[in-house]
Amino acid sequence: MPPDYSTRGQIDPPMIPTLKRFLPYLWPAGEPVLRLRIVIAGILVLCAKAAILSMPFAYKAVVDRMADESLSTELTILFVLVAAYGLARFGQVMFDNLRNIIFEKVGQEAARRLATNVFHHLHKLSLRFHLNRRTGEITKVIERGTKSIDIMLYFLLFNIAPTIVELVAVLVIFQIKFGFGLVAATLVMVAIYIFFTRKVTDWRNALRAEMNDMDTRAIGRSVDALLNYETVKYFTAERREGERYNRAMQDWADAAVKSENSLGMLNIGQSVITNATMIGAMAYSVYGWQQGWLTVGDLVLVNALLMQLFRPLDLLGMVYRTIRQGLVDMDAMFKLIDTEPEIEDITGAPALNVVDGAVAFEDIGFAYDKERQILGNLSFTVPPDGTLAIVGPSGAGKSTIARLLFRFYDPQGGRVLIDGQDIARVQQESLRGAIGIVPQDSVLFNDTIGYNIGYGREGATQAEIETAARGAALDEFIAQLPDGYDTQVGERGLKLSGGEKQRVAIARTLLKNPPILVLDEATSALDSRTEDEIQATLAKISERRTTLIIAHRLSTITHADEIIVLNGGQIAERGNHAQLLAANGLYADMWKRQAEDRKELV
Repeated sequence: MPPDYSTRGQIDPPMIPTLKRFLPYLWPAGEPVLRLRIVIAGILVLCAKAAILSMPFAYKAVVDRMADESLSTELTILFVLVAAYGLARFGQVMFDNLRNIIFEKVGQEAARRLATNVFHHLHKLSLRFHLNRRTGEITKVIERGTKSIDIMLYFLLFNIAPTIVELVAVLVIFQIKFGFGLVAATLVMVAIYIFFTRKVTDWRNALRAEMNDMDTRAIGRSVDALLNYETVKYFTAERREGERYNRAMQDWADAAVKSENSLGMLNIGQSVITNATMIGAMAYSVYGWQQGWLTVGDLVLVNALLMQLFRPLDLLGMVYRTIRQGLVDMDAMFKLIDTEPEIEDITGAPALNVVDGAVAFEDIGFAYDKERQILGNLSFTVPPDGTLAIVGPSGAGKSTIARLLFRFYDPQGGRVLIDGQDIARVQQESLRGAIGIVPQDSVLFNDTIGYNIGYGREGATQAEIETAARGAALDEFIAQLPDGYDTQVGERGLKLSGGEKQRVAIARTLLKNPPILVLDEATSALDSRTEDEIQATLAKISERRTTLIIAHRLSTITHADEIIVLNGGQIAERGNHAQLLAANGLYADMWKRQAEDRKELV
C-alpha cells in the first residue's frame, strides 16, 4: 500500500533528518559550476549587506552637517554624501538582483533533479502501488515538494543567513556607538520577536496543514471525476460530483479563512514588538541628544539601522512558516521516494536471452493478499511458436497470469520460466522487452496516432510506423483522416472507437516485434464484426510467436494448440477445443452457454 501523502498529522516532521536529505541540494556534489554560482551568490549577498549598512551612515553624515550650524560644510560635500546614499541604495538593488540571476540556475537545477528522480522512482514502483494511488494527490505531492526545494534554498541562503549577518553588524555598531544598553535591548527584542513568531507560526502551520490537506483532497476529487467523465455522464451524476467537489472546496475555503485570519494576528503582534522597540530606541537617542552626547544624525542612524533590521524580521513569520511547510512538503515527497519497489532485480541479474520463446509456469501459488488466494499449484507450458489459451469464469485468475509473466508481481510459490530462465533472476527491462501485449482496454497517450504506434519501439522511423499500421489493418483508416498520423487521439484515446484503439495497440505490438505475445481478452469489448476483423489480424501477428491468449469468448480460441480451463485458481481441464468438448465438462458447459447467447442475439 502506498503511504499517506496528505499533510494532516505531519505538521512537525523530524527536522534534522529532513534537512540532512535537503542539504546536498544546497551544495550539489559533482557540480563545480553550480557550487561556484553558490559562492558568487554568497559574495553578492555580503556586498548587498555592506551597501545597505552604509546607507544609514551616509544619511547620518548629511543630517549632522546640515543640522550643525557651527560646521561650514561646502555644498559639494553634501552632494557627495547624498550621492553616496543613493549609490548605496542602488548597490543593494543591483547586488540582490545579480545574486538572483546567478543563483536561479542552482534552484531550478535542484528542482529538476529532484522531480526527475521522483518520476523515475514512480515508474519503478510496483503495480500494487499504482492501483492504490490517487493520481491527483501524488501529482500535488511532487509539485509541492519540487517547488519547496527552490524556495528553501532561496530562504536559507538569502534570508536567514543575511539576516543573521545584518543582526551581528547592527549589534556591533550599537556597541561601538551607543553602548551595551542598546545592544541588550535589541537582543531582548529579537528574542521576544522570534519566540512569538515561532509560537504563532506553529499554530498557523496546523491551520495551513489542514488547508493543504483539503486542497489535495479537492484536487483528487476533481481529477478522479474528470478521468471518469464518461461514467459520470452514464449515471447522470454531474450534480452528485459537483456536490462532492463543492463540499471539498468548502472545507478548503473554511481552512483558508482560518489560515489567513491567523496571519493578521501574527502581523499585529509582530508590529507591537518592533514598534515598541523603535519607540524605546528613538527615545533613548532623543535623551542622548538632549544630554549632548548624541547628535541628530545619531537619531537618524538608530532609526535607519532598526528599520533595516526590521525588514527581514517582518518576513520572519513567513520565512519560518515557509521553511516548516517546505519541510512538510519535502517529507511527504521523501516518503514517496522511500517507498520501496515491490519488484526489484537481483544484484548482477543478467539480461533475458530468448532463443525459442518457450514459457513455463511451475507450481505457481499467488495471492494479492493473505486472505485471498488467486492461484494454487498452477503448472503449464507454452512450447516455442505454440498457442496456449486460458479460459475460465471471472475471478479465476486469468489476467493474473499475464501480470505474473510480465513480473508485475512475484508469486509466493513456484517460478515462471522463459527458455528455462527464471524470470525473477533476470533484468525486468529485458523480460518486458521480450513480451508484447494487446490488452482488453487499450489506453493510449493523449498524443498523435503516430506517436502511440511508435511507442512500441523507441527510435522507430516513420516508415516502420506505417508498416506496423498496415500490419494492423489501420492504414486505410489513417489515410482517411485529415491529419493522418498526426491526428490527436485525445485523453486515453477517447477520440477513437474501441476497434480503432485495439488496432493501434496491435500496431504498437507489431512494431515492438516481440518473440512472446500475450492477448489479454483483446476482442471481448468489441462487436462481432469488428472482433472478426481484428481476430484475423491477431492470427497473423501470432504466427511464429509463442502466444498466450486470455479469453472470455471461446469462439476466439478454437485454433489454440492447448486450452486451459481455470476454476478457483487451479486447472480444472486442459486439452484442445475438440478434446474439451468431448469431455463434456466445464469448458463444454461454457461453450453451450455462449452458443445459446449467440442464438438469442441473432
